[in-house]
Amino acid sequence: MHRLLLPALITLSLAACGDVAKLPVSAGTGTKPELPEPRNSLIPTVHVATAVGWAEGAAPTPAEGTAVNAFAKGLDHPRWLYQLPNGDILVAETNSPPKEGGSFSLRAWFAGKFMARAGAGTPSANRITLLRDTDGDGVADQRSVFLKDLHSPFGMALIGNTFYVANADAVVTFPYQEGATEISAPPTKLVALPGLPLNHHWTKNLIASQDGSKLYVTVGSNSNIGENGMDIEQGRAAIWEVDAKTGDHRIFASGLRNPNGLAWEPDSGALWTAVNERDEIGSDLVPDYITSVQEGGFYGWPYSYYGDHIDVRVQPQKPELVAQAIAPDYALGPHTASLGLAAAKGNKLPEQFANGMFVGQHGSWNRKPSSGYKVLFVPFADGKPSDFPVDVLTGFLNEKGEAQGRPVGVLVDQKGALLVADDVGNTVWRVTSSSSAN
Repeated sequence: MHRLLLPALITLSLAACGDVAKLPVSAGTGTKPELPEPRNSLIPTVHVATAVGWAEGAAPTPAEGTAVNAFAKGLDHPRWLYQLPNGDILVAETNSPPKEGGSFSLRAWFAGKFMARAGAGTPSANRITLLRDTDGDGVADQRSVFLKDLHSPFGMALIGNTFYVANADAVVTFPYQEGATEISAPPTKLVALPGLPLNHHWTKNLIASQDGSKLYVTVGSNSNIGENGMDIEQGRAAIWEVDAKTGDHRIFASGLRNPNGLAWEPDSGALWTAVNERDEIGSDLVPDYITSVQEGGFYGWPYSYYGDHIDVRVQPQKPELVAQAIAPDYALGPHTASLGLAAAKGNKLPEQFANGMFVGQHGSWNRKPSSGYKVLFVPFADGKPSDFPVDVLTGFLNEKGEAQGRPVGVLVDQKGALLVADDVGNTVWRVTSSSSAN
């Protein structure tokens, strides 16, 4: 392709991209979201917020009664967070692994350009950094490289003295000693995960069971709706259950297009996940969601969405599977890219945030106008969502629609603050009650 033609094609595609939403994001939110008729177009909606980062001294806007400060700045694409028992915070500095093999695809080439514009085009740092707040002032004053030379790491967990990392292609383990600021031991592979050649949804998260015997691992689909063939979707669009000692594994739940966040709901003890649904059927479809995860449950992908709403683009269909499809518990708005998920238990924010789930919304590319780009709180009662969400952090988009930051992982720390990984702002933000110190 002629090098002078490429910028023109990009400009043309951005200027003529798809439809405009007819419904507010709120219509696709809650326990009974509005699901209009799908809209197909030759050119899908592409509306990318250009990543610009935060100006000096700028920060997201916190909810009334809360305050926000930078816990750590100057990170390299921080995506996911984990807290060790001694209070140290681990942050995965990571990005997608390089693609290997495969033929040239104009669609994939454009997608890469759009994602780079959104701030996701830099090489992965492939490390986990340890942040320590030694004086308790709410700002990390010590940091060290905890693990390096990983492979697009994401999820983390500690069981006993074994530290687990979900790389893009495997769960690996390391020995851990309390208080350690780095691990130099080589990794041991516990279980391989579906990876190359495409690894379309590369982020692999994990969470330990309450007794530490099992790991639950997210594996996103290798495509939007199986358009590359279902043979490369084996074991994907699923949550795996993995024996933490042997690596033996099975599919715990399936039909989940791209599950990311994982959390245990404290009242019911149920496993919950945050899922990114499918693209390219209009700005108003399909809502991303959080849901409890039923053992053996099937959630529709790729054949249907939100229960038995058939996606006619997928052929051949499997009506016997669609008949079993479980509708999610709670919609989070279309194309919000809801990734981070954390149970609210233990936080010391105002009372309205006492019982529920925090959600990090990375932000849309397939909706016009933009959606997401915020941190939400979903209120719960009796182990289930009970009301409309409340904004916790906003202002990630500036008045020009540019992305100053994009929230991803969320974590309630031992002091009751909410930590938020911002991979465009290269910052971990800390949200506290404005009436409390630190």
